[in-house]
Amino acid sequence: MHLSLGYSSCPNDAFIFDAMVHGKVDTEGLVFDPVVEDVESLNQGALNGNLDITKLSFHAYGYVLNDYVLLNAGSALGRGCGPLVVAKKDCLGEDLEPTQMKVAIPGNFTTANFLFSLVYPNVADKREMLFSDIEEAVLNESVDLGVIIHENRFTYRQRGLVKVIDLGEYWEEETGSPIPLGGIAVRRNMEQSTILKVDRVLRRSVEFALANPSSSKEYVRDLAQEMDETVIEQHIALYVNEYTVDLGEEGRTAVSTLFEKAGELNIFVPPEVSLIAPTNSK
Repeated sequence: MHLSLGYSSCPNDAFIFDAMVHGKVDTEGLVFDPVVEDVESLNQGALNGNLDITKLSFHAYGYVLNDYVLLNAGSALGRGCGPLVVAKKDCLGEDLEPTQMKVAIPGNFTTANFLFSLVYPNVADKREMLFSDIEEAVLNESVDLGVIIHENRFTYRQRGLVKVIDLGEYWEEETGSPIPLGGIAVRRNMEQSTILKVDRVLRRSVEFALANPSSSKEYVRDLAQEMDETVIEQHIALYVNEYTVDLGEEGRTAVSTLFEKAGELNIFVPPEVSLIAPTNSK
C-alpha cells in the first residue's frame, strides 16, 4: 500500500523519517511517498486534505480534527524549544505591547503564531513569511518583530538580533507542560489497522534514528542544504526526544492543554472527536 507522507526539510523531520522512507526498518508492507514542504505549506495541505499522513503544527491540527488524527509517535514537543520573538535592537523596554508594531510570523496556522497570540492577543499587523526569511525581514526593518522557529533559534544572535520573549518559556510557566509544537497526523478514514500500523512503523523509524544517528546524516544534509553542521546537530537534539518516540501521559496532557487554551480564547472549538490515535505495541 502506497501512502503519501508530508514532512519538512528540517533536520528533525529528515532524521525521524529517513528509516521508514528508505526501507531501513520493517514497514509492514507500507510504502511511503514523501512530499517535502515548509511547515505552513504542510498546514495548508492538511486543511485541504491533500495527504494521507502529514506533519503539521498543533495549531493547524485544531482545524482538521474531523479529517485527521494524531499519531503517538513523531511529535516535536519538549521544554526549552519554543518559538522566540526577536527584534533588531534591545530598545523595546520591559512594558512591551506591540499592538502598533509589524510582526513577522511563520504562518497563521503555526503553533508559533498561536503562542504569540496567547501573549499578545491584540496585535493586528502580522506579516506571514517563510520561516527562514524572518530574520532578514527584522534586520532590514520591514517588520519590527519576528517570531522565529526551527534553526533560527541558533542563529539569531550571530545576525545581531535580540530576544524579546521566549514563547516556550511563557507556555511552560503558564501551564507547567512541555510545549507541543508539531505532530504527525493520518487520515481518520483510514482503516484502524492501517493507522496503528503507520504509528508502529513511525515509532520504529524514530527508534532506529536515535540508535543509529549516523545512518540518516546524508539524507539530513541533502534536505538541510546550506545549514551548518553544528546547527543541524543542535536542531535534532532539541526537537527529537522521548516525546518523539511516544507522547506518553505528559505529552498527551500537553496536547490537551493546548486545545483547552484554544477553547478559552475561542481560537477553535474544543474537539468532540479523539485527539490522539489509540496506542499499540511495536
